[in-house]
Amino acid sequence: MSSHPIESLLRPPVELWSMLVAFAAGTVAVLAPWALMMPPGVAYATAAVLFSMGLIRGRQAWRVLRYQRNMRRLPTYTLSSKRIPLSRRKLFLGRGFRWSQKHTQRLRDTLRPEAERYVQPGALYQWARRKEVAWELMPILGLLARLLRKRAWWNPLAPLPAVGGKSALHAVEPHEQDVWMDIGERVGHTLVLGTTRVGKTRLAEILIAQDIRRGDVVIVFDPKGDADLLRRVYAEARRAGRAGDFYMFHLGFPKVSARYNAIGNFSRITEVATRIANQLPNEGNSAAFKEFAWRFVNIIARALVALRRRPDYQLIRRYINDIEPLFMEYARYYLDQHGAEDWQAQVDDLASNIKERNLPMALRGRSVEAIALMRHVQAQDLYDPVLDGLISAFKYDKTYFDKIVSSVGPLMEKLTTGNIAELISPDYLNEDDPRPIFEWMDVIRRKGIVYVGLDALSDTTVASAVGNSMFADLVSVAGQIYKHGVSGEASDTPPVISLHADEFNELIGDEFIPLLNKAGGAGFQVTAYTQTWSDVEARLGNRAKAGQVAGNFNSMIMLRVKELATAEMLTEQLPKVEVFTLMSVSGVDDSSDPGSGVDFKSRNEDRISVSEVPMLTPAELITLPKGQAFALLEGGQLWKIRMPLPAADIDMPKNLTEIASEMERTYITNDHWYRVQESWWASVGDIVEPPNIETEDFETENVETENVETEDFEIKRKPDSASG
Repeated sequence: MSSHPIESLLRPPVELWSMLVAFAAGTVAVLAPWALMMPPGVAYATAAVLFSMGLIRGRQAWRVLRYQRNMRRLPTYTLSSKRIPLSRRKLFLGRGFRWSQKHTQRLRDTLRPEAERYVQPGALYQWARRKEVAWELMPILGLLARLLRKRAWWNPLAPLPAVGGKSALHAVEPHEQDVWMDIGERVGHTLVLGTTRVGKTRLAEILIAQDIRRGDVVIVFDPKGDADLLRRVYAEARRAGRAGDFYMFHLGFPKVSARYNAIGNFSRITEVATRIANQLPNEGNSAAFKEFAWRFVNIIARALVALRRRPDYQLIRRYINDIEPLFMEYARYYLDQHGAEDWQAQVDDLASNIKERNLPMALRGRSVEAIALMRHVQAQDLYDPVLDGLISAFKYDKTYFDKIVSSVGPLMEKLTTGNIAELISPDYLNEDDPRPIFEWMDVIRRKGIVYVGLDALSDTTVASAVGNSMFADLVSVAGQIYKHGVSGEASDTPPVISLHADEFNELIGDEFIPLLNKAGGAGFQVTAYTQTWSDVEARLGNRAKAGQVAGNFNSMIMLRVKELATAEMLTEQLPKVEVFTLMSVSGVDDSSDPGSGVDFKSRNEDRISVSEVPMLTPAELITLPKGQAFALLEGGQLWKIRMPLPAADIDMPKNLTEIASEMERTYITNDHWYRVQESWWASVGDIVEPPNIETEDFETENVETENVETEDFEIKRKPDSASG
């Protein structure tokens, strides 16, 4: 480094002349000492000094030449996935350097007009680019045009890599190093911002590959359903020997996807209604309808759980459209437990005396037996909150009921139509369906890897609803880990759960916020990727809430962005630095004294001025090349990084079919934990008072080898199994 206040690297490499003179004089001293009038001994010593000085000046010239070359084109940085560095304590981000005042000074120097020739490609390069277009369709010159386009070592006029941007942003520091982020900082969550097609997915691949090899629980949310990202995640799982723990949930490919019940697992019964109602609009008059929808979904969910039936979208939709069968089933069950022994005869007697013309308008068209059950329950001195809710819903006029829950109807229709219904409302008792059913707690226990493709391009509403339900489920799981640990012991050290949310502005909602600010203690570390921060604000509809989300990301990686406000999220956190400016001053004045021997005086001087400027401006973030980023890490340290370009990996699956066939072979087919209703009931038994059901009657549902009479039970349960 130069000790002068002004470091001038964008200038002619004048050190070459002194290097050539020193080498020439040293050569003369060795070959013809008499020409310098020196004895041989003195000449040889002088030659050694001259050669040493020539090497020093040559090294200085090489530094200037290399700096100027990098200004025009950086060397290509490629890395195959298997060669990505791995550390148990650090996270590899790429190659780069710590940004300081020196780099701001050098970047400012590139803006001077006299430095343009050292920053921009030369005239010969520009000629080659023009000719490769002009000669493209010509018979003979077309071959020359193809040679000019060829990026090879023998082509000095090869085009620059198609990364765009301003290469000077990284060339201001020729000495790179591997950039690592401390693993302990990841629990504070990481935000990755960058416009479309600038390298967010490549960065995600690098981070995911390390998380998989480190043995973390890895969950990848991909609203688009990027096939390349899916293939990369599976290839890394297979390379790490974890293919058997890989699950693919993809709404775009339901026939090869794993299955997941988005509302079947919860810590509190009210979570079921909340997950569904949160997908509804809540502005203006819609807020009241949202509350009504929440209430009726909660009534249905409580009744299903009390009947030991796992809620799913199919069942919720069925009973929202017609709550009468659920009311009748629960009323019969309740009277079996708490009613008189002859309650059925009393109900039959009431039903025989009911006349349609004597019924209120709200009950006309209803089942006579259902009305009799309602009147019998109301006549008894019994109270059950679940039954009370069902009766209140049953008594509503059907037309009025349809109006107040009309907001939830279209959503449930979308979630339960076509093949997607089988994915998010799985039939747990269907032995003929080989697709596995996964739950988050089981994935965490097994340290699994889950890829979630939501196919948002096809249906944004369904993708958002499923994604937010998954986030809500994860928050519930985080609460269980906080209280009871993964294995039931609160003192257990929670596993590291690396959650990567690509395009997370498509997913973010009220469910995502507690995952950021409360789930860190349960082992969750979130890496979120999006284009602009305005996308998040628009999604949340509240600037203050968006600021609350932004405040939960301790680390930020920003690639090229095109929105000024997004760029300022990084630049406004940086201090201002002092830069030096060299100013040339010239002046001439004449003498008015005729007797003086001086006719005029002139002066030439260089002045160094100091000004305070931002360390980084939004304009510089907007001109970042693809695959390069600024990272604010570990308490505000600014790093400039560039990510490696992907090299060809021979073990990458070629398509989705290959992944599906390999997963089918690696799935553990004897893992029937999700079919055990008793274990599920044990997990929610503290939510609703367990009904007093004979154990033998319940267990016959899952016993296939014993000859147990199950006819009565199956008649009651089959319609629900078929619907779910």
